[in-house]
Amino acid sequence: MSEHCHHHHGEVTEKSVKLLILSFAINMFLSIAEIVGGIVSGSVALIGDALHNTSDALSILIAVIAFKIGNKKASTKYTYGFKRAEIIGGFVNLILLFISGVYLLIEGVGRLVHPEQIEGMLIVWISVLALIVDVFTAKISHHGAHHNTNMKMVFIHNLADVFGSIGVIVSGLCIVWFDIYSIDGIVAMLIAFYMIFQSVVTFPKVVNILMNAAPDNIDVEQVRKCILEMEGIKDVHHVHVWSISEHNIAMECHVESDNVDIIPIISHKLQGEFGINHCNIQVETESCGKCCDL
Repeated sequence: MSEHCHHHHGEVTEKSVKLLILSFAINMFLSIAEIVGGIVSGSVALIGDALHNTSDALSILIAVIAFKIGNKKASTKYTYGFKRAEIIGGFVNLILLFISGVYLLIEGVGRLVHPEQIEGMLIVWISVLALIVDVFTAKISHHGAHHNTNMKMVFIHNLADVFGSIGVIVSGLCIVWFDIYSIDGIVAMLIAFYMIFQSVVTFPKVVNILMNAAPDNIDVEQVRKCILEMEGIKDVHHVHVWSISEHNIAMECHVESDNVDIIPIISHKLQGEFGINHCNIQVETESCGKCCDL
């Protein structure tokens, strides 16, 4: 005998998705402007920022697609629904962030070793425009970034752009005022380090969800003990806890008990103490022993 209990979360609103689509269009326009400006001025930092903006635009597009897929209803084939599409989207965005960071780091080192003459004032004006756009898009993606990895990746992309634009403005002013051309490579490297650091730090969390690992804030042994301490429970085994999505935690187990009506009580307690909102509990009057390999 078993029971399933579900609770659905709408982490990302339709309004947020529409604003993200607007951000995608603006970022693509900005990327083209920065690439042209970078070629004309000779600034690798500006071209690097343009490539990062392009990466941001793609990350926003991936996020929108993932949110749309994630909102689809469960089917007979995808019985858990499509919420994990958001995690997959976040994983792709994470890889894009890392690759962009590595590329920008290589370009920055190259420019630091071999500084080239740059048109500083053109860099400043384009970067001021970029900063305005970056602040706008970062503000949009900040809503929900604390509760959704996909949105967090978009926000990190955009926040890196804010820092990048500020850095490129400083770089341009240093070139105009002091003729320090090596600052262009230094700024590019600083932006790259931030991007690489954020992608590496977030990687384990995303992979753990994709690998059906138990959430970091839940001790499986504590879940087992919690059930075992309840009246009428003789044994608890085959306990598995995993994340269907970031806000949907699932658990399944076998419970040895003579009381087949105890399932709703267990489910309610697990949700209250551990936030587990999808329970599949099998009650046995006798232990099944090693009937399952998992």
